[in-house]
Amino acid sequence: MEQYFTVAPVACIIFAVTIAISLFAFYNDNLYTRLILQPYNVYRGKYIYTLITSGFIHADWMHLLFNMMTFYFFAFQLEATIGHWQFGLLYGVSLILSDLPSVVKHKNDFWYRSLGASGAISAVVFSAILFNPLGKMMLLFLPIPIPAVLFGVLYLIYCSYASKRGIGNINHDAHFFGALSGVIITIILIPQVVPYFLHSVTEGVQSLMH
Repeated sequence: MEQYFTVAPVACIIFAVTIAISLFAFYNDNLYTRLILQPYNVYRGKYIYTLITSGFIHADWMHLLFNMMTFYFFAFQLEATIGHWQFGLLYGVSLILSDLPSVVKHKNDFWYRSLGASGAISAVVFSAILFNPLGKMMLLFLPIPIPAVLFGVLYLIYCSYASKRGIGNINHDAHFFGALSGVIITIILIPQVVPYFLHSVTEGVQSLMH
């Protein structure tokens, strides 16, 4: 753990704080209610802080486990690659940006609630894809390894489709816009990743053709 903290202190803190707050909120309904995002209120200027706090609570154990496993596999390496404050900025800004479309979309839906770190974690995953577009990844509904860049395309297509169809009790918009935020913020912070990404993908395509 000490090695992780040396290499990726920001990711370690986010990881630990998210687990701690999520577990505490599981057994404290008052805290859970205060931290969850309700677009109806946020759109009207109330409880703006929930754009951030909602990313530190989860619906249940499986929701928390899945998000933290994904965070573990990508966040620590990403912070080591892009830098500490850069990772913190990427995560924090993406956490907010991923929820803003939901606030607008559900501004009149008093019943609607949203929670979880999925938007920011999608940003982390897509930022990581820029640095390793040919790395192998898998979709839940397609359990075979595919290039990360292809995974990214399929992921965005699915999120868009699932959002329009209202599939599951999941905020697919947060996943979609979190992913886009991760790409945009990474390019702003490290613009040289663009030619690297294009070169890697081009080489991968050429290798398949020969």
